[in-house]
Amino acid sequence: MSTPFVFDAHVDSIQRQLDLGQDLGADGPGQLDLVRGRRGGLGAVVLASWCEPDWIGAGDPGSEAVPLDPEARPARTGGAFERTMALAETSRALAAQHPELAVHVRTASDLEAVVASNGADEARRIGLIIGIEGGHSLESSLYNLQRFHDVGVRLLTLVWNNHLPWIRSCQPVAPGHPFAVPSEEEGMSAFGFEVLEQLNALGWVVDISHSSDAAARVAIERSRTPVIASHSGCRALSEHPRNLSDALLRQLADAGGVVGVVFHGGFLSDAARADDRRIYADPVYRAIEGRNGTEKWLLQTEYHQREAPPFDLEVVADHIAHAVDVAGVEHVGLGSDYDGIPRGPRGLETAADYPNLAAALARRGFTAREVELVMGGNMLRVFGEVLRDVPEPAGAPRG
Repeated sequence: MSTPFVFDAHVDSIQRQLDLGQDLGADGPGQLDLVRGRRGGLGAVVLASWCEPDWIGAGDPGSEAVPLDPEARPARTGGAFERTMALAETSRALAAQHPELAVHVRTASDLEAVVASNGADEARRIGLIIGIEGGHSLESSLYNLQRFHDVGVRLLTLVWNNHLPWIRSCQPVAPGHPFAVPSEEEGMSAFGFEVLEQLNALGWVVDISHSSDAAARVAIERSRTPVIASHSGCRALSEHPRNLSDALLRQLADAGGVVGVVFHGGFLSDAARADDRRIYADPVYRAIEGRNGTEKWLLQTEYHQREAPPFDLEVVADHIAHAVDVAGVEHVGLGSDYDGIPRGPRGLETAADYPNLAAALARRGFTAREVELVMGGNMLRVFGEVLRDVPEPAGAPRG
C-alpha cells in the first residue's frame, strides 16, 4: 500500500527550534522534524504554539484564574501573548528558511497547492499551519486575536489544562478554590462566545481538545464552521478527562467536525498511564534539569523512553476504530501530539513512522480509501472548508 497523505492536527515541536536552536528542517532529536515527516508521508501539520501558564503576567485579566504560586513562577520576559507570538513567528521563519520542504498555509488555496505537489517527492512540501494551544495566550483580548491572525495563525485550541475566566478546561476545579471560572454546567462565558464569533469571522479552525465537556458542547453548537478535537482519545476505552465521550464524538460528527486521535499512551491505555505515573514519581526523573523548560522536557522524555515499557501502536488503532464506529469514518483523523508526549507507541516513535499506522488500519479491514480519510483526508476537508473564507489583511507579512 502506498503511503497516504498524512495530516497531523497537533504537534509541539516548534518549541525545540525557538528554545534550543534546533533546526526542524533537519533530521534531529525529538519526535518530529520536516525531514522525518516527509519520509513518513506528512503533508500538512499544525505547529502548536503552546505557552506554559506560568508566562501569564499579574496584570493579565486571566491571572486570577490560574492556580499558580506567584513566588514559584520563574522570572519571565513579557507575558503569554509575547511568548506565543515568538513561537508563531518561529513557525513562519521555519517555512521561509526551508522553502524546499515547507510552505506556510493560511488559506484553502495554500492547502490545495500543498496537496497538488504531493505526487512528486522532490517537489513535495509540507503545509505548516500555525496554531495556538490555550486561550490564555489571548490575554482576554480580541485585539490580540487579530494580531495573531495578521502573522498567519489559523487555529485556536480554546483552552489548555488551566481554567480561564471565559472557558473551563477538562481538569477538575478543587473544592473551594477562590478563582473564578465558568460553572461546570455553563462551560463558557459571554466573552467565550465572542471569541468563538471572532474565530469564525476570521476563518480560524476551532479546537476543543482540553475543553470541559460543557465547553466542548457549546463550542460545537455555537460555531458556524466545523470544529475539531485536535488531539484526543476515546473515553469509552480509557477514562481520562482529555478524552471525548461517545456523545461528544457523535455531536462533533453531526456538525461536520473531526477528532484527531492522539498518540499519548497516558490517554489511550490504563496500563500505559500507570507506567507514566511511576516514571513521574521516579526521583531520577524528578531531578532532571535543563537550561529551560523545553530542554528539561526533552531530557525527561529521553529518560521516560528508556525506563517505561513500550506500548503498541495497536492501542492507537483501537481508539481510531472506536471513533470510526461511533462518529463515522469521515470524522476521524490524527493528532499525534509529537514532542508534547513523553513517548510514542512502539512503531510510532517518530514522524517517520506514520506508514506503520496506515498498515495497521489496513490489517483491520479498513479500505484504502478509509485509510486515506483517517490519515489525512478528513482533516484536509475541514481545514479546506474553514480556511476558504479567510480574509487576508492588507500588508500581512508573507513567509
